[in-house]
Amino acid sequence: MTHSFALHVADAELEPEPLAPEQIVSGTPEVSGKVVWESADGRRIRGIWQITPGVVTDTEADELFVVLSGSATIEVADGPTLTVGPGDMAVLRAGDRTTWTVHETLRKVYAINL
Repeated sequence: MTHSFALHVADAELEPEPLAPEQIVSGTPEVSGKVVWESADGRRIRGIWQITPGVVTDTEADELFVVLSGSATIEVADGPTLTVGPGDMAVLRAGDRTTWTVHETLRKVYAINL
């Protein structure tokens, strides 16, 4: 995208983003997302991400996100446990090892810096 834009996030169509089997701890979570903007050098990404209930692990990038719907508990290894739901903002640090327990399908908007 080269111009300013607005997007109704709740209605945005997302594409499947399959999880690696080793990331799934329990349940059958499914991930989908959409990159809505990326810098020319690929180091800044803005988008929408959604995950259905289940438990997954991840290694995070430098990310700020806001939850639009759903809820989850995010355990950060050697760090805090975050409980997030609609209207909550969270910051994850690059390299954080996390375990996400998704209680209700969670949709968030994010800004990642690589």
